[in-house]
Amino acid sequence: MRLPEGAVGTPADDPGAGAVLDAFLARAGTRLSHVPPGPGVPLSNPRGDHDLQPEGFSVAPATPHRPAAVLVPVIDRPEGVTLLFTKRAAHLRDHSGQVAFPGGKVDPEDTSPIDTALREAREEIGLESEAVRPLGYLDPYLSGTGFLVVPVVGLVSRAAVLRPNPAEVAACFEVPLPFLMDPARHLVRSAEWKGRTRYFYAIPFAEHLIWGVTAGIVHNLYERLYA
Repeated sequence: MRLPEGAVGTPADDPGAGAVLDAFLARAGTRLSHVPPGPGVPLSNPRGDHDLQPEGFSVAPATPHRPAAVLVPVIDRPEGVTLLFTKRAAHLRDHSGQVAFPGGKVDPEDTSPIDTALREAREEIGLESEAVRPLGYLDPYLSGTGFLVVPVVGLVSRAAVLRPNPAEVAACFEVPLPFLMDPARHLVRSAEWKGRTRYFYAIPFAEHLIWGVTAGIVHNLYERLYA
């Protein structure tokens, strides 16, 4: 699905959008991609945690990569613009208890990353697709496990009702956009992985730790819109 150029604007339920939202939408309209990567769109250098690794360990996972997409939900609250995150259920086999954006693997019936992101958001947190206005795409992000994740930035109506699915999501929480767009909050941490020290982005917030792919996507949002 190709997005029309400048496909942003103020949410219908908030005619008095504040300066932070206005600036965000203006930058999103000109600095996000409006064409998803795929057939006819070259993908030669995806972003990923491999960018942070020292020489000799900065090897990206081999192809073929497994396609996935996430929704980066932006909400204009009365107290300010936020990004919505989920905390994955503790019983899940993969990435249990971690902070994530709603998203997952591309299904055969999905015709675009937007389809995948909106379907997963509906399944995980009960967010209806009609409550989301897609704004554009960030750079594809390659996870250490070989998933090629396309982040879809979307403006969510503040009137949207969330119904987290306990089979997948333990909780939802929001973080102020100005906090996340402060590069001083974007730490680089390390952990042992497969016998080597691996580096990754980490953004502590209250009792939560946003890290790995999710923090990398937040960092890319900062790079694309504010750096």
